[in-house]
Amino acid sequence: MRLFLCEKPSQGRDIAKVLGASKRGDGYLTGDGWTVTWAVGHLLEQAAPDAYDPAYKSWKLEHLPILPESWKMGVKGTSADQFKAVKGLLKQAKELVIATDADREGEMIAREVLEHCGYRGPVKRLWLSALNEASVKKALMALKDGKETFPLYHSALARSRADWLVGMNLSRLFTLLAKQSGYDGVVSIGRVQTPTLKLVVDRERAVREFVPVPYWTVDVSLECGGISESAHRGFKAFFKAAWQVPDDQADEHGRCASQALAEHAAKACRSSPSAKVVSVETKRVKQSPPLPFELSELQKVCSAQFGFGAQETLDIAQSLYEKHKATSYPRTDCGYLPESMFSDVSKIVQAVLKTDPSNTQLKQCVGGLDLRLKSRAWNEEKVSEAAHHGIIPTDECADISAMSENERLLYQSIRSRFLAQFAPAHEYDQTEAILICGGQELKAAGRKIVVKGWKDVVSVDDEEPAAERSQELPELRKDMSCAVNDVTVNAQKTSPPALFTEGTLIEAMKSVAKLVTDPRLKQKLKETTGIGTNATRAGIIKGLIDRGFVVKKGRSLVASDAARALIGMVPPAISDPGTTAIWEHALDSIESGQLTLEGFVEKQGIWITGMVEKYRGAAATIKLPPAADVPACPLCKSPMRRRTGANGAFWSCSRYPDCKGVQNDGKGAGGAKKPRKRVVRKAAN
Repeated sequence: MRLFLCEKPSQGRDIAKVLGASKRGDGYLTGDGWTVTWAVGHLLEQAAPDAYDPAYKSWKLEHLPILPESWKMGVKGTSADQFKAVKGLLKQAKELVIATDADREGEMIAREVLEHCGYRGPVKRLWLSALNEASVKKALMALKDGKETFPLYHSALARSRADWLVGMNLSRLFTLLAKQSGYDGVVSIGRVQTPTLKLVVDRERAVREFVPVPYWTVDVSLECGGISESAHRGFKAFFKAAWQVPDDQADEHGRCASQALAEHAAKACRSSPSAKVVSVETKRVKQSPPLPFELSELQKVCSAQFGFGAQETLDIAQSLYEKHKATSYPRTDCGYLPESMFSDVSKIVQAVLKTDPSNTQLKQCVGGLDLRLKSRAWNEEKVSEAAHHGIIPTDECADISAMSENERLLYQSIRSRFLAQFAPAHEYDQTEAILICGGQELKAAGRKIVVKGWKDVVSVDDEEPAAERSQELPELRKDMSCAVNDVTVNAQKTSPPALFTEGTLIEAMKSVAKLVTDPRLKQKLKETTGIGTNATRAGIIKGLIDRGFVVKKGRSLVASDAARALIGMVPPAISDPGTTAIWEHALDSIESGQLTLEGFVEKQGIWITGMVEKYRGAAATIKLPPAADVPACPLCKSPMRRRTGANGAFWSCSRYPDCKGVQNDGKGAGGAKKPRKRVVRKAAN
């Protein structure tokens, strides 16, 4: 029997349809010589510490560190039936085709089952970038040897074991230390979540502690006899110029920090009837279209434009990929496209039109495109053999009316980015003029759009200042005199950095090397390795929000009191984003064969042991705010702990037996026969 192992039932049905396997079995589809089965995500999970030693069920400092010599896996309770079905089919299989998602995690979902069930037969790999029929057929004709993608499994397994070691050991360590100081909650430490939380805490602190610095600018409104194309004939042309602060009088950022100096410059400009043009420079700028989306860029744009959360964006993109077959695989970190796909462009564009047949604006847009254009996005070298290409529409006709509003928004964004590849470059003339007015130097900058190009297809914010984008200068020539119309002095203040949104936090996680100060670490990262992966970052942020460490205020993310205290208590080696980025770099090295799984896990064990030994006795320095809904002791105001006695649940002072304050639970929990009366006892002398 030739068996296909997919990641999800929906994926299994799509592949089975192409194979002609339509007969339904218990957890599989079969027919025409093929059998297709599936997982439901991970069928297996890392065993808990007490699976290695029952004593580990209790959290005690003397048990740490917990370092498994032989790693154990267990069947997830919710997946037991499907695991049984898959295991039975593997016993009959003569050849296996792994058809899970084509990434690290997908490889692990399949390989951990094969390992656990002892399958030793031949393995092939189906590598899919889209789930539409044409893509499945194409991938079936190009099955990979299982050896090619096996390193992905070891990379994912290394990540899983490192996460287990950090989470199980350091969460227990710091929870126990915090408990000794009166905190009754769990101090959750994660290899990726803790450095991510530090990014939020540090940014919020920077905003909270920001001290605005005053500075002044001078704007001069000028007019000349030249007529711009946008002005009516016979009218004077007006434009603005900005006073240039002399280098020897500017602060380190080139600003004027003296109001008197700005007023002096303004007075000099007002006393002069005109400003003389001393130089004019115009250059033609061509902007290529932005690349098709990769996941983090899609999350950033959808956060800014639609207010979508990172996980929400991923879920919608996954639905477009799995349910509607309208777009390609979403969990990609590459925005480029293989040149071999260029021959499919016409089919993809036709599918796009048929997916949204009543959209006349779309038809007009496509009519103005040149499908022979090959933008910078088509680059075979940028799409490695193990990577996915950018997120684009598929060549299968979907039904846009069957999409939800959010799905339509996301699909239209992905569609626009793809179609922009076949539009001309955006071209504009950037002009910069230097003028002298009353002995003061002024600069006027503006732009004139020559070819709108791809910006007719998709709108992307420019990086240039708004004033330079919006102002179109008249035709200026050297030695031309321009009349001074008005002079204003503007009091300004520096602005704090913006709080993270989910989109900008994703971007910060991806480009964490920019935040690393250690020059050796920065060089090693080469600004390509980040915290987590495109497939996991959204889940990390969601987890922090769900645990209450991060709170959403509008679109902004702020840290809770517990989060600030947690980051203050854990050592930099745990919370430093650079450390985690180095780990991600190591996982990439395992994937490329430069580092072994065993070597990586051994190093993690040594590091964990060092952390435990270093901080085992640090209880006196640990202080965290009370967990949510934990009352303060009526006697000493310390946090209380929820306990269960003969009459049910009640609260007891965390300083017991030094303080014996107690009070009723108030919820009737714990099977109390009758509400426990509030009892307050004096502290022991």
